Amino acid sequence: MSPTSTAKGTVPFRGHRTWYRVTGRPEPDRPALVVVHGGPGATHDYLLGLTAFAERGWQVVHYDQLGNGGSTHLPDRGAGFWTPELFLDELDNLLNRLGVAGDYALFGQSWGGMLAAAHAAARPAGLRGLVVANAPASYRLWLDEMAVLRAALPPGVDETLRRHEAAGTTGSEEYIDAMMVFYKRHVCRLDPWPGEYMATFMETHSDPTVYRTMNGPSEFHVIGTLRDWSVVDLLPDIAVPTLVLSGRHDEATPAAVRPFRDLIPGARWEVFEESSHVPHLEEPARFTEVLGGFLDEIRAGAEADAGAGTDAAGAASATATTVSGG
Repeated sequence: MSPTSTAKGTVPFRGHRTWYRVTGRPEPDRPALVVVHGGPGATHDYLLGLTAFAERGWQVVHYDQLGNGGSTHLPDRGAGFWTPELFLDELDNLLNRLGVAGDYALFGQSWGGMLAAAHAAARPAGLRGLVVANAPASYRLWLDEMAVLRAALPPGVDETLRRHEAAGTTGSEEYIDAMMVFYKRHVCRLDPWPGEYMATFMETHSDPTVYRTMNGPSEFHVIGTLRDWSVVDLLPDIAVPTLVLSGRHDEATPAAVRPFRDLIPGARWEVFEESSHVPHLEEPARFTEVLGGFLDEIRAGAEADAGAGTDAAGAASATATTVSGG
C-alpha cells in the first residue's frame, strides 16, 4: 500500500491545470524526488510505488502530464500543440509552483526519461541527480530495435501486426491480441498485471489523444510526431550524477539505452535481469535497493555541498574580520 499523500491539487499552466500529488515532507538534507511518467499520454499511477521513499525521508512528487489523468484533457488539440517543449515547460512550471526548483532530483521513466534528460541538459541550478529508467535515447534507435524484437515474436504475430498497420485497422481486436503478445514479453512480464499498471493502461486508453498523436497506436508502431525525436546530442551537457536503468527483456533495448551511459559524464547503468519495461514492478526489492543507494549518494553530495558552503561562508567571514581588524 502506498503511503498517504501529504498534498494533492493542481497548479495553473497556460490556462490549463497540472495535477500533482506530494508524499512526505521536505527534509533539509534531501532534495525532493520528482517522478516523470512515461507515455507520452500515460499517468502517474504505475509509478506510485516510488512513494515508498517518503518513508525514508524523501518528499516524493508525482504528477499527470497535461492531457491525461487528473490534468486538463484537451482532445481537440492537434499535433502542433503536443510537443516535447510543451512538456518541458510544464515540468519547469510544476517545479517552481511547488517550490522545489531549488533542490530536487528527477526520476524519468520511458518517454519521461527522455524528457528528464532534456530538462537536465539545460543544467537547472537546483537539480541534484537524474535517473533515466527504461528510456531510449532516440526514437530512431527505438524503431530500429522494435524491428528486431518484432521479428523474434512467435510465428505469424508480426505478420498480423503489419497487416493491420498497413490497412489502418490497428483498433481491431485481432491487432490488439497480437499487440499483447509483444507487451507481455517486453513491457510488463507479470501475470496478471498489477493494479497500478492497469490503472495507467486504462487511463491512456480512455483518452488516447496525446499517445496517438505523439507516439502512435502501439509501443512498436511509432508514427506520431515523436518518430524523429532524439536527446542524443543533449546528453554530454548533463552535469549531475546520473543512474540509467533498464530490464534484460525491455522494449528499450541495450542499443537504444546505451547512449545515456556512453555520453552522460559519469553515468552508471544497472540492468534488471528478470524485468522488461517496468523493473519497479517486476523486481521491486532490487529496484528499491538500487534506487535507494543512488538517492543516498545524492543526499551525501547535497550534504557535502552544504558543508562546503558553510565552510566557505566561515572563511569569508574570517577574512572580512581580518581585513576589518587590519
